[in-house]
Parts: sequence; C-alpha cells; structure tokens
Amino acid sequence: MGDYLVLAISCILVNNILLAQYLGNCPFLGTSKKMETAIGMAMAVVFVLVLAGVFTWITEAYVLKKFGLEYLRTIAFILVIAALVQFVEMFLKKSIPALYAGLGIFLPLITTNCAVLGVVLINVNEEYNFMQALVSSFAYAVGFGLALILFAGIREKILLARVPRPLLDTSIGLITAGMFSLAFFAFKGMV
Repeated sequence: MGDYLVLAISCILVNNILLAQYLGNCPFLGTSKKMETAIGMAMAVVFVLVLAGVFTWITEAYVLKKFGLEYLRTIAFILVIAALVQFVEMFLKKSIPALYAGLGIFLPLITTNCAVLGVVLINVNEEYNFMQALVSSFAYAVGFGLALILFAGIREKILLARVPRPLLDTSIGLITAGMFSLAFFAFKGMV
C-alpha cells in the first residue's frame, strides 16, 4: 500500500505531467482562463486518462505482446484514446452542453494531448502491473487537474492586476506558467 502512495505522490507532485515533464501544455494554456472550464477539462482528463491507462494496459498485455505487435503500440494507443475521447464528447454534449461549449476545440484535442499518450507510454516503459498502471494514470490525471485548476485561479487573479500591454493574455500566461513550474520543482527529492 505504501508503494502505491509513493507512486501517487510522485505522479501528482514530483513528476507532474504538466509542470515537470512539460506534456499537455496546449490545453493547460487554452482552458485555464476560466475556472469552470478548467475544472471541466480536469474532470474530462481524469476520466479519459484513467480509462486510457486501463484499456492500453489490457491492449499491451493481451494483444500487442501476445501477438508480437509491440511496434504498433503508438497507433493502437492513439486509437484507444480517440475512442474514449469520442465517448466523453458525446456524453458532455448530451448531459452538460454548457461545459461542452466551454471546452470547445480543446475537448477533441484530448485525443492528441501528449499528456495522455505520454502517461500510457510511461506505464508501459516502466513495466507497471495493472494496479500500478491504474494508480499512475489516476495520479498523473489528478496532477494535471491540480496544476490546471491552480493555474486557472492565478490567471483569474491576473485579470484584476495591472499588466503592461505587451504582456497581456498569452505572454503573461507563459511567464506565469514558467514560474509555476519552478515552484513545483520544490517537490523534487520528496520521494
């Protein structure tokens, strides 16, 4: 049990997929202007990433390795992720249309979100068993959501501040993301 806790803390804080491994920065910057959108994107990523971790582990163990098709790993994983994102998109469109509209183009972009593909490839490369892959996927997704929601809060506060005109919008967002990333490096050496 302790090993899973260490793995989870490592994935959430120390090796945060956004701020330490720099994967998934497009939705990080694109959906962090409003808190509601950031929370919706974080929940969508948690859902997709956990299911992607489970289904890609099963695909790797029972299809790719069994038939010697490991060279098709990237294509197979992208297909699994794309199918899951389509499911989430259909669910949000029917159930929560306001969130669906708020996420806009970033929802289908989860398919090409390198954070999702990166996590499932990390699970394979680290040779995690099923439970480790599940914990890792969930923890990386929680780390993604934590960073996204904290960053959305900071960006909402920046809107109230006097920022020089050349630094408005994306420029101040990138500078803030860099400083935010440096703050997360304080967790290095924790586990």
